[in-house]
Amino acid sequence: MTLRTLQAAIRGRVLEPGDSAYEAARAVWNAMIDRRPRYIVQCSDAGDVAAAVRFATDHDLELAIRCGGHGIVGHAVADDGLMIDLRPMGGVTVDPRTRRARVQGGATLGALDRVSQEHALATTAGNVSHTGVGGLTLGGGMGWLARRHGLSCDNVVSFEVVVASGDTLRVDADSRPDLYWALRGGGGNFGVVTEFEFELHPEPGHAISAEVQFPLSEAGAAMRRWRDLSGAAPREATFTATLSAATATLGSVWVGDPAEGAAHAAVLADELADTGATLGRSVEQLSYLQLQTREDDVEGHSWRRYWKGHYFRELDDDVIDALLARDGDGDDLPDVSLQAYGGAIADVADAETAFSRRDAAFEFVAASRWQDPAEDERRISAARRYAGTMDRFASGAYVNVLGDDGEIGIRRAYSEEKLARLTAVKDAYDPRNVFHLNQNIRPSTG
Repeated sequence: MTLRTLQAAIRGRVLEPGDSAYEAARAVWNAMIDRRPRYIVQCSDAGDVAAAVRFATDHDLELAIRCGGHGIVGHAVADDGLMIDLRPMGGVTVDPRTRRARVQGGATLGALDRVSQEHALATTAGNVSHTGVGGLTLGGGMGWLARRHGLSCDNVVSFEVVVASGDTLRVDADSRPDLYWALRGGGGNFGVVTEFEFELHPEPGHAISAEVQFPLSEAGAAMRRWRDLSGAAPREATFTATLSAATATLGSVWVGDPAEGAAHAAVLADELADTGATLGRSVEQLSYLQLQTREDDVEGHSWRRYWKGHYFRELDDDVIDALLARDGDGDDLPDVSLQAYGGAIADVADAETAFSRRDAAFEFVAASRWQDPAEDERRISAARRYAGTMDRFASGAYVNVLGDDGEIGIRRAYSEEKLARLTAVKDAYDPRNVFHLNQNIRPSTG
């Protein structure tokens, strides 16, 4: 009777264990996550989402929200609970006259990019095209356009959101401004966003990637030069670095005028190469869509994953030395990525959105992936130890890269003032903490 009641309330499909589509529907990006919801509700519209939220609360079922499924700790899947699967709601429509995109809550970054680029428009999106727009944007949304146009959350004009009561609200700067503020960086704590309205920007779609590779043991001088060049970089350029067991790859990604980008890339590559012996260099011209898909992994959902992240206000010499001191765990050490912030990200006043730490100069992520479950403990421990050596330099953390950090992580992501404000919004819209499978802002009542 319970399943029949649920199915009758929605237009979409309800899956249970044993259904042919159930196993694929519960699988997420991190292969370590192996949970079995009692129901998976594949929603077709906001009305389905509202009905599923009401059903879960009426029957005391833990509620999980799934879009791209990229959250590292698997909040999208609730054991013996109800998963709201937004993926059938993946539509994107663009009005080139107003430069606005309406994006359903289950859309991926790839869908947003493809439809926007049909009109030579874009807005800030992340680096992997099968990431969900919702999870990325609600936590902030870093991407290759952020230094020019701000974070994804900075470009949201309005939200349609189903809150814990089951009501569907239209939220913008003038209508429910408290919730509008919280949804821009506060994560999935306040409801299920069923539609985003984004501001778009003219973007013809040209990109250039420049990389110079060094032996890790000899990369200190090059990394210091890379840091110094990053501080003076045009907003079209986002400096990046990747450290692996034996190599350091330093460079930048340019999105903008291709001639200016080629000149910038050539100077950067020459400046870095002058610091010491290199293992290789490359300058690659890409379309924006090629850039946005180049980090897609066709086997992405088969990997077991763990990561830890920090923000750094600066990369002084001590930080660089600590980053390059990668010994003690051998092949189990995580790879490290650094991505520059600043530019339009820092232009937004800190109080304007829930997203915090706009004074960060670089985002750091130490990430491991492997396939043998027997390696889980070893790999996770090594990532924690290495990231822990960087704690003393950190100025906070990006909520979208928090993992199993709990309350400590929340306090790294938000200031005390913002936590108090977020808690007040939580009290107003979700006092029972229905939406708690996230980096959770708990209501003041518990």
